[in-house]
Amino acid sequence: MKHILITGAAGAIGKTLRAGLRGHYPLLRLSDVRDLEPVESGEELNTADLRDYAAVKTATTAINCVVHLGGIPKEASWPSILEANIIGTYNLFEAARECGVKRVIFASSNHAVGFHRASRSIGIDVAPRPDSRYGVSKVYGEAMGRLYADKHGISVACLRIGSFREQPEDARQLSTWISPRDMVHLVRCCIDAPDYRYLVLYGVSNNTRSRWQNPQAARIGYAPEDNAEDYAAALEQKTAVGAAVEFHGGSFCDMELSNKINNID
Repeated sequence: MKHILITGAAGAIGKTLRAGLRGHYPLLRLSDVRDLEPVESGEELNTADLRDYAAVKTATTAINCVVHLGGIPKEASWPSILEANIIGTYNLFEAARECGVKRVIFASSNHAVGFHRASRSIGIDVAPRPDSRYGVSKVYGEAMGRLYADKHGISVACLRIGSFREQPEDARQLSTWISPRDMVHLVRCCIDAPDYRYLVLYGVSNNTRSRWQNPQAARIGYAPEDNAEDYAAALEQKTAVGAAVEFHGGSFCDMELSNKINNID
């Protein structure tokens, strides 16, 4: 995997990966609709709107591995999610197929399974239970990855990313936090690991309170170093109420909620 494309490279995770992957691969192509200047040695800048298939295909040309971060990274209106996260993700996978890309690393989210009860530890094989339109788009992306892995032989890793922050900010993130250092390590493992067809992993640090089972981590050599417990004393009192504490998805479960919590198994 010598030529790497990062979509959504101007976002928070994109900037971290840009710095963390630079110099490890001969070419790092960075794509976004936002400004990415200045260009560094070994980098190539690309402006592409994910809704524009021709532009996405240009971005994926002569690429070995795509790290697909592009799209809307939070809850939004359905038209916005549809264009950026649904149509955009289809365009990315289809362009990858046409251009002969060997591997796609898809930035999924814990919000794809957010309506599972927080009292239950969950693994990678639980049923999808999205907590938002954004979460639905991540379920869709995982399914698209499965399709392109099975039908077209592309190697796909779907990362259900937790709470990406410099450090955890509340009690929930004592379970869900992933540090910048561990995020870079996880993506490098996914790029470099040989011989996998389709994987789902939780993007989470080595948190003592983690509620997510991550059996594929060892397979690719992902061994996170950071632990949110280092910040526990300052954060244990920063708790939410209602659906935000009852379910894995946190505050996303409270958004627009009209059902009663007790009616959700």
